[in-house]
Amino acid sequence: MIGLGKQQLSLSRLRTIAREGPPLELDPACLPALRAGLASVERIVASGRAAYGINTGFGRLSQTRIPVSELEQLQTNIVLSHAAGTGPLLDDAAVRLTIALKVESLARGYSGVRPQLVDLLLGLYNRGIYPLIPAKGSVGASGDLAPLAHLSLALLGIGEVRVAGRLLPARQALGNAGLEPIKLAPKEGLALLNGTQVSTALALLGLFAAEDLFAAAVAAGALSVDAAAGSDAPFDPRIHALRGHAGQQDVAGRYAALLAGSEIRRSHLENDPRVQDPYSLRCQPQVMGACLEQMRYAARVFQIEASAVSDNPLVFPQGDEVVSGGNFHAEPVALAADALAVAIAEIGALAERRIALLIDPTLSGLPPFLVQHGGVNSGFMVAQVTAAALASENKSLAHPASVDSLPTSANQEDHVSMATSAARRLGDMAANSAGIVAIELLAAAQGIDFRAPLKTSPRLQEVHALVRSRVGFYAHDRYFAPDITAIQALVEAGAFHRFAPGLLPSQ
Repeated sequence: MIGLGKQQLSLSRLRTIAREGPPLELDPACLPALRAGLASVERIVASGRAAYGINTGFGRLSQTRIPVSELEQLQTNIVLSHAAGTGPLLDDAAVRLTIALKVESLARGYSGVRPQLVDLLLGLYNRGIYPLIPAKGSVGASGDLAPLAHLSLALLGIGEVRVAGRLLPARQALGNAGLEPIKLAPKEGLALLNGTQVSTALALLGLFAAEDLFAAAVAAGALSVDAAAGSDAPFDPRIHALRGHAGQQDVAGRYAALLAGSEIRRSHLENDPRVQDPYSLRCQPQVMGACLEQMRYAARVFQIEASAVSDNPLVFPQGDEVVSGGNFHAEPVALAADALAVAIAEIGALAERRIALLIDPTLSGLPPFLVQHGGVNSGFMVAQVTAAALASENKSLAHPASVDSLPTSANQEDHVSMATSAARRLGDMAANSAGIVAIELLAAAQGIDFRAPLKTSPRLQEVHALVRSRVGFYAHDRYFAPDITAIQALVEAGAFHRFAPGLLPSQ
């Protein structure tokens, strides 16, 4: 059981919520703050004082006063009108994480909502009732309005939800679980819709996928060094200490540890005429270290945002103040997601270059395209083409989303972050790079087999054995795609984390 609302969630717990869906509960220590915020809203309504989003319209309609008799309809209408998303539906992990982050934000007590609203959100999560949330329709400012409105429909018993993979009417799913739809009190609709929870959930999922990718890429890169009979000298800690970047030093140490004790390396120390390896082997600490630094920066931002109060206006019970601000503007998430996107693209681009090196006998000293009897067999020829296609696609996807802004809401919202699209594309990019790294793992394992009877290092023998547990040696051409799929599944399941201990933010 994971408690929400009182302490900042760790990245490892956020990963667990996304991947495993453990039970959640509200920390009882949150209740006094929740009740204080609610009491403040109730006093404002009773006083008749104008307060944005409580008894006024929204956006450019904020000058319109709403009578008390219409306040419930006001909050219901904002959910209905803002549920205007489109595109594919977010998967269960994204919805699960979004609900958890919304609870985390509301539980702080500055949104003015009732505890029973928070309880109903937790009821959806704990009973596996996932609202259908279209992926597109948010510009990442004034909150993730459209996707959060779709989430909120389920609380009202409107629309459809997904339960154990089946679509059901929301009202029926709530009834089956012993839950009742809620009628929204003043400010609750706005509190649900404002916030960066969808952007942040998608960004966190991208981060976790990037971590799985990074660990596999380090293992693959080290295996490729040995498959190409490359040098371990570029991983000498003295080199990296002189530059001073922590990520570079950390990654170099990991490569050195993975390669330690290789018979292949020892056999080439005296006989190899090469003075330096190509950059895709030699400069791995510099490139991967820089990518790791970007991942760590993004992780810090996303972890802070996961526990942030990001709706508007905010209620400060002491003095019954309702203060309008802009915490819903997701620029921090957008910029960090853009940085992470570039890192994901670079991890894949570097891995693709190592594949190209391994299939080229003039660079690797291995059989052309990593197969015997070339001509009748094409080996890894088109697998490298696939890797190139994936790397190229990531170049386009890596274009920063945060530099774009289309004003919305009749120019009231005149600068937006585009954080939701910045975060959403991370999943596709990580999958592309995971496919590239999967091909590299296959290629490097093939290269190691060709070096027999010489053995790679003890740690890299474990990497090799993990690949070979799913895919055998290529003695001749066979249906290639299933092999890529099998190893990509290992990459995306985090099976290579043990080869990169201590490097990743959520470890």
